[in-house]
Amino acid sequence: MLRLDPRHTALVMIDLQNWIVGRPVAPHSGGDVIERSLRIGKALRKAGGTVILVRVAFSDGYGDVVKVPVDAPLILPEDKMPAEAVAFDERINPSKADVVITKRQWSAFHGTELDLQLRRRGIDTVIISGIATNFGVEATARDAFANNYAAIVAEDATSSMTADMHRFSIDHVLPRVARIRSSAVIIDALKEAMKD
Repeated sequence: MLRLDPRHTALVMIDLQNWIVGRPVAPHSGGDVIERSLRIGKALRKAGGTVILVRVAFSDGYGDVVKVPVDAPLILPEDKMPAEAVAFDERINPSKADVVITKRQWSAFHGTELDLQLRRRGIDTVIISGIATNFGVEATARDAFANNYAAIVAEDATSSMTADMHRFSIDHVLPRVARIRSSAVIIDALKEAMKD
């Protein structure tokens, strides 16, 4: 059974932006990931928890993009990302989040103030949702673990480029640094916490 103290828990929603949600993803659609993330966020807020939105964005000219040689580089539009591409999906209202974090690499912790914002709010547990499971979600869960946060990955509120990529991360990597639960189990735990 999952037990949560909502006052010390934050939902960290990874990269639910148009240019990411609009890609083909599996095994859960981008729409399903958003809807389940929003349901968790609503339940957490009702129980007194914290909701954090994370987006990836780069400066014009990409001066802040990692530039090391890799076999499969990130392909970006010439000069800058269009504002519509980096905007959150229309179902997400950034003004309703407690914190909005901008990152420039996979992990929401690396080079951002996420750790500071969590510690100042007394957060010791992070629920992670978003796209992509084996990139931003996994990198954030690994860093949460390294920074001594209890991480919970919402399996059906995450997705990747293929079902196999998602499953490998969920089955073999993430259980070493987090607990894997469905959005329904997480929401039920939050409802139970409100009874205490």
